[in-house]
Order: sequence, then structure tokens, then C-alpha cells
Amino acid sequence: MTTPMIVTNSDDYQEIRILKIGNVTKQDAVLEIKRIMSALTKVFTDEIRKIEETHWAEMVSKPYRLTHHLMPPCGWLNDPNGLSWYQGRYHVFFQYSPFEANGGLKFWGHYSSEDLINWTYEGVSLYPDSPADCHGVYSGSALAEEETLHLFYTGNVKLDGDYDYINNGRCANTLHVESKDGIEFGIKENVIPCTQYPEDYTCHIRDPKVWKEGDRYRMVLGGRRKDDHGAVLLYSSRDLKQWNLDGELTTEEKFGYMWECPDMFELSGNEILSVSPQGVEREEYRYQNIYLSGYFILRDGKVFKEDFREWDMGFDFYAPQTFVDKKGRRILIGWMGMPDAEEEYVNNTLEEGWQHCLTVPRELKYCNGKVYQYPVEELMNLRRWKKKLCDADRETETDGAFDLELQVQKGPAKVVLADIFKLEYRDGILVLEMDQQAGAGRRTRKACIEELRSIRILADTSAAEIYVNEGEVVFSVRFYGKGTKHRLKIEAEGFRGGIWKLEKMSITRCL
Repeated sequence: MTTPMIVTNSDDYQEIRILKIGNVTKQDAVLEIKRIMSALTKVFTDEIRKIEETHWAEMVSKPYRLTHHLMPPCGWLNDPNGLSWYQGRYHVFFQYSPFEANGGLKFWGHYSSEDLINWTYEGVSLYPDSPADCHGVYSGSALAEEETLHLFYTGNVKLDGDYDYINNGRCANTLHVESKDGIEFGIKENVIPCTQYPEDYTCHIRDPKVWKEGDRYRMVLGGRRKDDHGAVLLYSSRDLKQWNLDGELTTEEKFGYMWECPDMFELSGNEILSVSPQGVEREEYRYQNIYLSGYFILRDGKVFKEDFREWDMGFDFYAPQTFVDKKGRRILIGWMGMPDAEEEYVNNTLEEGWQHCLTVPRELKYCNGKVYQYPVEELMNLRRWKKKLCDADRETETDGAFDLELQVQKGPAKVVLADIFKLEYRDGILVLEMDQQAGAGRRTRKACIEELRSIRILADTSAAEIYVNEGEVVFSVRFYGKGTKHRLKIEAEGFRGGIWKLEKMSITRCL
């Protein structure tokens, strides 16, 4: 038998196009595909291990490597995926391009932890090694059941040819894979091939989020209609294998051309839809980033454009995902980055061979018609010594990562960290300003708030998360200061608080 040449441009093993040289049976073709893909996985595994080994040994000497944010061992990181609590551990998967710090072929990297501060890097869990995902293991979610961890994700296939890859030339399949231990995963199933999506949608349908509701399973998929109207597709299933299309959720008035990375959950009796819209016009006090991430609180099962609230007002936040842990908390983790922002601002970590990180885990709570987000309490275990701050002691020096908490009584207020950033509140407007050099192009972000009550800043070596009014407003931002020591100055009337030095999270490798 002559070995066939396989063209991976279809969405299912059984439908793979084979360029036959001689007589090849369908069974032989399928077996040959599996053999080639298995060999490809081994090549990927060996090459990734080599490059990670090199970067792991060099981590300590890199000044921008982070202390309490999850980051890639090397290369590129973007969306958090598969967030879950399963068999006594937290699982955080992430989009991972180990070979290129500017992005490239997507895998799923994997961290796990018992307590959210001591982490194990489990390596690469999903590879683009099947005909249904040969051009990238794209974003998805996890469903944790008692005996099985289910992962759902988008398998990306780009056909060779003269295509726009929006309306044609791309297959985005919804795949399912199972694990009994959260580490080793089985056979990939194509549960919603791209041929089964609605005809009035483009090829851009992706990022399944799956959960159980009563006696059935539900799924949301982000989508782009052919009229360039962003929307979310709703599916349901009884067995996780056969999925029925139940409809769509979108605003009557167009709000972006694409809704990525959807999530749907209940919080304090409110049904919430989280999406990342692309193509929304930017404004001075909202929608300031090139792409957005935010949520709608549904009204009678519908979404309305005017109800959209942004998750984060900073430069570096996108594609968040939530899950429920053993304590019943709804926890959110976002990508501390932004797609297609290179013409406006960059990351100096490229010089170190890596790019981007994840936010710290944030607990969500519903209050006064809004969703508040605040760092999980476990992060306080990283605090070491404390210095009290008040009207009589307005300045201090930081050295590396720190955690600042302030209670503000009234009036204008300002927090200045050397030449890195300044946070100022005056007349109902909160402004974050970055130094041109330290911000690497990041300059100003604004938010409207009725009053300022509190500020918390979690500052890492090259990242900061700013929580205002216990998480009513949040700014996530990367920064690149000179050295580790910086002067911190507070200008406000009647404030009190403290600052703590933060110890590093523990991150070990699973060898």
C-alpha cells in the first residue's frame, strides 16, 4: 500500500479528504491519520519540553517575571480556559504558544493548585494534533463532575486557498475530551462540527462554555453573524454528545461585530451573560480599549445594550472566565492582555522570551445592581510585614511586589508610584495615568464613580491590579519600571491603611 497524503481540511476523521496514490481503504486512511497525528504529538511534546527546560532555568534572572500572577513558562499566553475545581484541586488551563512570544500555534497549558497560591505547572494538556483542531486548540471551558473532568473547546482549521477566513475558509469545531484525573485526557470527540452551525453565521463561532442546569447541560458559543452583529448561540444536551440549538442571545441594536469568550451564570438570583465584544466604538469614559470585556444582567431572559458593564477599566484585561469552587464562590480569572493592541502599546517582556499573564483569581459578588470583584482571600497569605499609613505618614518606599489598602474619608485623593503610574480621583472621575516609558505606550484610562471609599493595589514586578470601592471598579495594567524600589506617595484627607510586602507564590514543575 502506498502511503496517502492527508489534507486536514475537514471537521471530522470520517470526512477527511485523502489524496490517494493507489487503492486505500477508508479504514486504512483513518488509521494512517491517527498514526501521523500521534507522531506529531510526540514531536510537539519533545520540542516544548526542550524550550521550557531552557526558559525555566533562566526564570530567576529575568526582572519582569511575576511573583503572584500565573504566566507562561515561555512564549505567549492568552485566554484562561477550563477553569474548574476537580478532585481537590483548582485547574487553570490557558491558551499557550510556547514557540513564539508574539503568538502562534495554540496549545493548552495547565496549572493546578490546592490553595490558589501554591501551584504546579502540569505541562501541555491539549495539542493541535487531530484533523479537527490541526491549526490551533482554541478557547473553551471545563465541566467538573464527580468522576470525570470534561473539557470543551474550539478546534481551529484553516483551509489552504484564497479565503477571507471570516465567511469562508475556516472550520471552527466544538470538541469534547474527558479526563479521570484532571491530567491525562482521552479521545477527542467533535460534538458540534462546523457544518452544523446556523447558516446566517460566519465561520467565527467559538469558545464554548458548558455547565449543568437541572437534568440537562447547557452551552453558550460566541459568534459573528453575517450581518456583522455579535451574538451568543445557546445549546442544550442530555448526554454531552448530542447538542441541540435553542436560539441566540444578542442586543436588538448592534453592539460589536463579534462576541467572544461567552460565559453565563447565576449570581444572587441574577442571570448574567459575560462576553468580549469586538468592534464597539471607543469613548472617553467607557469602551476605551480596542476590544471590551463586560457583562449583561439579563431582564426576562433578554440582553439590552444599555445594561452592558465593563469588567475592567485597565489597559490589560480580556476574555475572562468564571467557575464555582468548593466553597461555593464564583471566581473569575481574566487574561491580563489585549489582542491587536501592538500599535498602541507593547510588553517589554518580549525581550525575555515571553508575553502576558493571567489576573489573580477574583471572587464575584452582586451588590447594588452591579457585580463586584475582589481578590480571593487566599492571597492574603502572601502578605508579610506591614507598614501603617495615615495622614501623618504619607510616603513610603516599595521594594518589589506589594499589597496596598487605603480607606478614604472624603474629597480628592491621589496615589503616585514613582514614575510608573498615578491614580487620581476628583469630581466624580477616577483617572489612571501611566508614564510613557513605564507604560510602554499605555497612557490614560478613566472611570466615572459617585464617590471614592477605598483603594487596593496589588502590585507585582510588572503588573498591577487596582480595586476601587471593594471592587466596584477595577484597573488591570502591565508596567515596566526601572529596578524594584519605588517611592509611593499618597495625597488625601482623612485616610488610613497599610502596605504589605508580598512573598512569591510557589510554582513547581510536574516532571
